[in-house]
Amino acid sequence: MTEHSHIPEPGAVLYEDQLAGACHWSLYMRKGTCLRLIDKEGGANVGMLFYNPVNMLERYNAPDTLKCQHTFKLTRGNCLYSDMGRIFCSIVDDSVGWHETVCGNTTKEKVKEKWGERTYQDHHNEWNQNGVNSFLVELAKYGLGKKDMAANLNLFSKASVDSGGNINYVSDHSRPGDFIVLRFEMDTLVILHTCPHPLHPAGDYPRK
Repeated sequence: MTEHSHIPEPGAVLYEDQLAGACHWSLYMRKGTCLRLIDKEGGANVGMLFYNPVNMLERYNAPDTLKCQHTFKLTRGNCLYSDMGRIFCSIVDDSVGWHETVCGNTTKEKVKEKWGERTYQDHHNEWNQNGVNSFLVELAKYGLGKKDMAANLNLFSKASVDSGGNINYVSDHSRPGDFIVLRFEMDTLVILHTCPHPLHPAGDYPRK
């Protein structure tokens, strides 16, 4: 008798997709699987949050992630912690070298102020989405709302601090083809969006 295993071979691609700029997505990642994110054009920003699908009260904690690893940036070798002290995932490979987790999200008001208002009714898929509402749309699919949001990651983005303590966005940080690989150490609900970084200085709404 021949037995067939449902366990995928190491390195097998289980799912693949391409996300346009200014959109949102969510997916479950199983313990032991990896998520590879690739910046195809350069200059991307991926806002990301993590939740325990068994207990949604457990979620990504930015302060603990930074202070327990004595770092301001995230890159290969760093772990992403929950507010219960557990590791959601580890960064096992990274060509970017710096991902930030302190600047938060764009809001509807901030996007309107910086790039003007473009509604879905008038511009369809070319409308100007914001990070906060993008997260809320995805969170609502799992019975979560505004009170469940936490400080998010901004993958592929870099923000530096000058001598006066001001945080500044670093342009052209991520190059075409840059990537990051996250290995999940527990089952995790991943919420993400591709809206611009809140400090992005572009004159036109950047869609990466």
